Amino acid sequence: MDLGIDIGTSGVKAVLVSEAGAVLATAARELALSHPAPLWSEQDPDAWVDAAIGAVDDLAARHPREVAQVRGIGLSGQMHGATLLDEDGRPLRPAILWNDGRSHAECVALERRCPSLHTISGNLAMPGFTAPKLLWVARHEPKIFARIAKVLLPKAYVRYRLTGEMVEDMSDAAGTLWLDVGLRRWSALLLHATGLDLHHMPRLVEGSEVSAVLAPDYAQRWGMARDVAVAGGAGDNAASAIGLGAIAPGDAFLSLGTSGVVFRVTDRFAPAPASAVHAFCHALPGRWHQMGVMLSAAASLAWLAGVMETPAPALLAPLGERVDGPSPVKFLPYLDGERTPHNDAAVSGAFVGLRGATGRSQIVQAVLEGVAFAARDNLAALSAASGPLSEVDLVGGGSRSPLWAQICADVLGIPVHRVEEGEVGAALGASRLGRLAATGEDAAAVCTRPRRLASFTPRASVSAAYDEAYRRWRELYPALKECA
Repeated sequence: MDLGIDIGTSGVKAVLVSEAGAVLATAARELALSHPAPLWSEQDPDAWVDAAIGAVDDLAARHPREVAQVRGIGLSGQMHGATLLDEDGRPLRPAILWNDGRSHAECVALERRCPSLHTISGNLAMPGFTAPKLLWVARHEPKIFARIAKVLLPKAYVRYRLTGEMVEDMSDAAGTLWLDVGLRRWSALLLHATGLDLHHMPRLVEGSEVSAVLAPDYAQRWGMARDVAVAGGAGDNAASAIGLGAIAPGDAFLSLGTSGVVFRVTDRFAPAPASAVHAFCHALPGRWHQMGVMLSAAASLAWLAGVMETPAPALLAPLGERVDGPSPVKFLPYLDGERTPHNDAAVSGAFVGLRGATGRSQIVQAVLEGVAFAARDNLAALSAASGPLSEVDLVGGGSRSPLWAQICADVLGIPVHRVEEGEVGAALGASRLGRLAATGEDAAAVCTRPRRLASFTPRASVSAAYDEAYRRWRELYPALKECA
């Protein structure tokens, strides 16, 4: 048995996985977000720990015999979150999250201070990354900055609390702007540009390596052995890739989680910062990946559901499982700014084309299409960087909707495959990394592809209509920037 724990933005998921690789049980706990000022997004790091412990407590209560057989634990987590610790290992302030946009000025300063940033890190400086957040803290909260002993990412803080060890894996570390992504080691030059040094960083391991052993108190609490290995783990998207068996160059998927991602595996470090494509380490040695990232994917639908005070399934139901053409309303899903391809933390979302006769279903459809158009932007950026994609697997909460899957296929113009366990992909991937750390097995034997539940192929006439709708949609961002 193996255990995977995913530290997400809206909640924590834990999965118990059998020797055969089947998910036996899941547990989840919700998390709260704080937005104390415009563009700010923060969370209490100890809430991640409490939620992770609570989820595993749940599994242990319901499946004590199976949990007792766990041999490896893997962690995945939301990337980029700046968790600042003092000398005693306690948080100095709430963590500044991936979707926080306050540090746009610091991004400009960082690029000016370190001209080799793109070459070493493979990425543009964006407010979502960790390094600019530290420059913001140094400028606006200097007393806190002076007390920083360690900077951890979300899952690394949870690992620290569960094991007593401060360790990070390569895939998550690549999202800090402090890693030499090609060489897979911390860059003293990039750290110095943000007023930090190597001693502020956790030890690095590969995602499939043993990072620590579960602390005895937790092993006893959950009835586990005293030598349960905790793997290096992965950032959430790399973990999802492991869960999908996306480990060979060219493997790709589309994630419709809180944020959205188009992900492709590469066998080399292949940066493309000009198009705001991310180039990161994968969770396995000798593998890297590229990503196009949109900041509000399923979050856009969740926002609309909240505004309309109607659960998302009830909003989608009147539309059925497919639509025959684009909504007359256009939606820009930039509720938290955008990364690929615009790298614009300040841009806001918008509806265009509203009329007195506009109905709720047209607005709902526009939100689904706006996210799909943003995914097409990401797909175009990746295609320009390293060639076209011919198909993608679909994961994340949005994968539950056949309607959204079909819209994505029609908009992207390639087949989209909904896969088994698509909603727990990151936690499943984490459990696989836990298994690899515990057993030393070959990754190809463990990281198999999930069963495809349904395939959605582009419909020629509908795709043609979406091509024209996408062309018009692309004109909206420059117009919105002009009048902002």
